[in-house]
Amino acid sequence: MEEAWFIILVSLCVCVLIRVILLFEPFLRTLAAKHGPIFTLRIGSRPVIFIANRALAHQALIQNGSIFSDRPKALPAAKIVSSNQHNINSAPYGATWRALRRNLASEMLHPSRVMSFSGTRKWVLHTLLTRLKSDSQSNDSIKVINHFQYSMFCLLVFMCFGERLDDGKVRDIERVQRQMLLRFRRFNVLNFWPRVTRVLFFKLWEELLRVRKEQEDVLVPLIRARKQRRGTEGGGLRDDDGFVVSYVDTLLDLELPEEKRKLNEEELVTLCSEFLNAGTDTTSTALQWIMANLVKYPHVQERVVEEIKEVVGERVREEREVKEEDLQKLPYLKAVILEGLRRHPPGHFVLPHAVTEDVILKDYLVPKNGTVNFMVAEIGLDPKVWEDPMAFKPERFMNDEGFDFDITGSKEIKMMPFGAGRRICPGYNLALLHLEYFVANLVWNFEWKVPEGGDVDFSEKQEFTTVMKNALQVQLSPRI
Repeated sequence: MEEAWFIILVSLCVCVLIRVILLFEPFLRTLAAKHGPIFTLRIGSRPVIFIANRALAHQALIQNGSIFSDRPKALPAAKIVSSNQHNINSAPYGATWRALRRNLASEMLHPSRVMSFSGTRKWVLHTLLTRLKSDSQSNDSIKVINHFQYSMFCLLVFMCFGERLDDGKVRDIERVQRQMLLRFRRFNVLNFWPRVTRVLFFKLWEELLRVRKEQEDVLVPLIRARKQRRGTEGGGLRDDDGFVVSYVDTLLDLELPEEKRKLNEEELVTLCSEFLNAGTDTTSTALQWIMANLVKYPHVQERVVEEIKEVVGERVREEREVKEEDLQKLPYLKAVILEGLRRHPPGHFVLPHAVTEDVILKDYLVPKNGTVNFMVAEIGLDPKVWEDPMAFKPERFMNDEGFDFDITGSKEIKMMPFGAGRRICPGYNLALLHLEYFVANLVWNFEWKVPEGGDVDFSEKQEFTTVMKNALQVQLSPRI
């Protein structure tokens, strides 16, 4: 009888905890307003510090970067998904993390390597425009997020595996990736009293293992196929646009410095999954938020179109494509992208940081091994930095000389949608390129309007990223 009551009590506590987590962000905003821009909650056995101030974020991440660059020890569910922290996001600050990040930054995100995928970006753009045109011809209004997600998956899948896969395989990858993303929050309950919850919720634990296995079943054959092709073709792999080095290629060559070994298949799956998630869901989410604002504010959309006309000229009228080399000449477009990221960052928090020693932050002691969270959305809405912060005003990023803004926050943090400091998202330049390229071509090829009797709803909900609660519905008219 006592055992039964214990199980009921634990289950009720877990249910209450899950509900609190779902309402966590408004609760944190209330605490920040009441207690100031830095405060502590005790969750489990560790203090969890929240920072909602840009100056404190700069002091922590830039001025004390080496101290604030560690990650908390992975909890049971996260250990499964991260191969015991063998990925860039969750690896502890040290030699393994440096090797993984350096490989991504120098082998995949170097400007020359990014340029090698320009033909693939053009192919994905053409596919997206064709799908949007077909859908809009059949329907008075269309939901665009599915088209955005599919297009980003096609692009990142090619960059990851070096293959233009057929629709069925892309859909399989998209299915297992989003299945893990959307279900992962459900598995958080397994992190509390793991010896107990793994028994109480054994079906949930089995579901986690099954979802992970499905992910491996889809990704491992692609990794093995790439490895086999490298062996038979001597590494000189080509696609329709010439020589290409995929992310998997770089990982197959990588050796972990501390363990003196190559990556195993489980770790390869984890790193490929991380690469796909980082470049697909976040980018498609940001793209939807930006396009929603361009629909809501037609004068902003038309100013982007006019800038393209004025800067790029007759060629773009004939070819119907804003090329990548044109983007540097479009400062207002860049301002639109940044304003979208400021107003609607895909992640309202960066991944938690951990400190490696006791440190004083504005007379506040952050204890060794404390977990630190930075409230990205709040920092980007600071009224002391941004006049009328809730408004969508791309002009705020313009000055007399055009566009000038440091997204890295190295000198001063005003917003941090990609994080800041040593753990800043290594792919921020690639993300900006993708957003600029696709936004420019979407508004150049179509006029984006609110459907008759409709409106743009800026309500939010939390998935893997912070998404539109009601997906954007639009009416598209081809620009002739």
